[in-house]
Amino acid sequence: MKFSISREALLRPLTLVAGVVERRQTLPVLSNVLIQVDQDQVSLTGTDLEVELIGRTAASLVEESGSATVPARKLMDICKSLPDQSEIQLSLEEGRAVLRSGRSRFTLSTLPVAEFPNIEDDQGNVELSLPRGTLKHLIDATSFAMAQQDVRYYLNGMLLEMGPNLVRTVATDGHRLAVCSRSADIQVEPSQKLIVPRKGIMELVRLLDDGEEPVSLTLGATHVRAHTGDFTFTSKLVDGKFPDYERVVPRGGDKVFIADRAELRQVLSRTAILSNEKYRGVRLHLEEGNLRVMANNPEQEEAEENVAIEYNGPAMEIGFNVGYLVDVLSVLDEDRVQMTLADPNSSALMEEPGGGDAMYVVMPMRL
Repeated sequence: MKFSISREALLRPLTLVAGVVERRQTLPVLSNVLIQVDQDQVSLTGTDLEVELIGRTAASLVEESGSATVPARKLMDICKSLPDQSEIQLSLEEGRAVLRSGRSRFTLSTLPVAEFPNIEDDQGNVELSLPRGTLKHLIDATSFAMAQQDVRYYLNGMLLEMGPNLVRTVATDGHRLAVCSRSADIQVEPSQKLIVPRKGIMELVRLLDDGEEPVSLTLGATHVRAHTGDFTFTSKLVDGKFPDYERVVPRGGDKVFIADRAELRQVLSRTAILSNEKYRGVRLHLEEGNLRVMANNPEQEEAEENVAIEYNGPAMEIGFNVGYLVDVLSVLDEDRVQMTLADPNSSALMEEPGGGDAMYVVMPMRL
């Protein structure tokens, strides 16, 4: 294997692929990236056995085809630290990878290509195509609500639901729920429901932008695969049953108020400074035309803010984890937010005024 490539052409795919590679690995070869050179195309593969990412780029000169696995982080750090527009030559010499650029030379260890795992190809039974921007919006609107390390392993991911002319993402950690739906030009019969693990979602969204370019998805029984541009992304699916989120969405809340989203977010963030660091609770006191936000902590410190809202109805007080409210206000696109409440023990529904393509449910807390 021997080829030359510009630093920029190598760095973007390498950075994305190295993101999949975990620092601590059970198998040493998993900390490596697989480099394969064929004709003038260079492909880079990284995997942690759950998520696999292949990035492709063009070499400026290929003297010898071949393949090798080299430490992903070290190769990336070397490329990052070289000057812009450098030309890099990479070759395999006596079982080691040698990288030359200008007057620099680096020799890296390699591991046998045969040891590098390949995520087995299960036959994808459903193929569909979506605009990148649509999928990115759906993920961005809901990913914050995924659980991190919940024992209910099916919550540590995102539900991807595909039906006739509809794509929906759902995430919940048991305390809050995020649902976002978009109409799309797809025909999926019967509807498909997949749970993509948290890491898979985080890596996939890095490949997407707001454009109309298509991303093609292949849905299998145990894997989902996405092709977009020069990248092929594969993730195992979480084997489990996602909770029935429709049951959680509160219906029949009679106290509806509308507030300026940015102002409410600032008020909550300021009040949160004096909330209990462990529970992060704030009290919302709802009254006609005004929302009073209060917090206190064990050091007897207190914060109180008032924000003007559109509301005329009975007064009510309810407590929330302030972080959950701020997260929702950070991902909503609209200038204003609508919040629907029933009583102090029922979940709140947050959305754009009059609805919209996303809705958020936040459980209250007793303060």
